[in-house]
Amino acid sequence: MMKKRIAVVASGRGSNFQAVIDAIRNGTVPAECAALITDNPKAYALERAKKAGVPCRIIDYSQFPSREDYERALLSSMQEADVDLFVLAGYMRILGSSIVKAFPGKMINIHPALLPSFTGLHAQRQAVQYGVKLAGCTVHFVDESLDGGPIILQKCVPVLETDDEDALAERILAQEHVAFPEAIRLFCEDRLVIEGRKVRIQSIE
Repeated sequence: MMKKRIAVVASGRGSNFQAVIDAIRNGTVPAECAALITDNPKAYALERAKKAGVPCRIIDYSQFPSREDYERALLSSMQEADVDLFVLAGYMRILGSSIVKAFPGKMINIHPALLPSFTGLHAQRQAVQYGVKLAGCTVHFVDESLDGGPIILQKCVPVLETDDEDALAERILAQEHVAFPEAIRLFCEDRLVIEGRKVRIQSIE
């Protein structure tokens, strides 16, 4: 099987990006990381990419006069990357429909909540404030809804009575580092089939 080419899109520290790089390096994920694309020239993810020898593309949001101009440049960069899958690893902007429509079934995101609960920002804070007993993370395909695409994998963690947002976030992050590479591996093995809202995981024949 030919290795899939993936690109990671990130805005910040890139700990999930690191988990993906490590899984590729140790052979768990049969892929080549062809690019890191970021909207933030100060993202620590860039340092991780340089250490791993991953080519970087910086599309600095602050350098564009409008969101439309930024998204045109981002779309162009994504098309030039010529990859099988885009991995949103802490990308802190909502992608416009023109970008989402350009890569149907070829873009996945990780969200620090058990979707469809607690979409958007500060999901861990929302979970603590709501008083749920279980939280976790969700890997899903990206569509035009906010954190609403078909779900690939979910991992659970208990919410402790002593938890604040940061403590819960740390426990969820540990599971993100497991779930994200696992979902990417399934994609790279051609085992994910989208059927409406559902994602079927095919067994290895």
